[in-house]
Amino acid sequence: MKFLLLICGDQQAHKAMLADPDFLPDCKAWARAQGDRLVQTGGLEAPAEATTVRARDGEVLLSDGPFVEAKEVVAGFSLIECATREQALEAAMVHPVARHGTIEVRALLP
Repeated sequence: MKFLLLICGDQQAHKAMLADPDFLPDCKAWARAQGDRLVQTGGLEAPAEATTVRARDGEVLLSDGPFVEAKEVVAGFSLIECATREQALEAAMVHPVARHGTIEVRALLP
C-alpha cells in the first residue's frame, strides 16, 4: 500500500525547523533509512505562491494564494510504500518533522 505523509506546520514550527541544525541532515538520513519504501519526497512552495483552480458551471476561476486561510499549512510530502498502516505510522513517528510540526498519514485509494 502507498501512504502519503503530509508534512504540515505553522509559522512557529517552520522557525523551529530552521533553527534546528540537525533538521535537514536528519531529514536526509530519514529518507535514506526508508530505502526502497520511499517513492518520492519533496517540499512545497509557500501558500502565498499557490494558485487555486475552480471550475464551476463551465467557468474556470483562478485565484492567487490558498483556497482558505489556515494557521497550519502543508509544507511538503513523502510518499512511501508499506505493507501496513502501522509501518507507515512508524515511519512518520521517526520523521524529523514530527519534532516540530505535524505529519498527517493517509493511504492512497486503490
